[in-house]
Amino acid sequence: MALPHAQPLDVINVTPLGPKLSGAVSTSLLKTERIQLQHIVLLAHADQPEHKVDDECTIHCLEGDVEVVMPGGIRRLGAGSLIVLPAKQKHSLRARTDCAVLVTLLLNAGDAGNHGGAGARTLKKGDTD
Repeated sequence: MALPHAQPLDVINVTPLGPKLSGAVSTSLLKTERIQLQHIVLLAHADQPEHKVDDECTIHCLEGDVEVVMPGGIRRLGAGSLIVLPAKQKHSLRARTDCAVLVTLLLNAGDAGNHGGAGARTLKKGDTD
């Protein structure tokens, strides 16, 4: 079941969760026809499978340490750093520690392509897909 999204002009809190991080879940924070914000929580040594989205996207590490793995190399992000990925860039995320990232997707009629932003759902601890 999807959680309700924030709306444009709503204030969204993405401050670090600190000790609550290990019990947190990933969620889609906001979704319009043109943009989606996803708060993704990965526990240490967890991977997000390789995928791509049709347009550029940003991955902003809010806390922890995460690697953005691409066919051309790996970019390591620590708290406060971000990367902009080109359109259609294949990538996966690999958590080196418990981490939270804010992903910003540009959408086309509500879809990021390759199911990258299709739908909104909250992952519960232990979900595999």
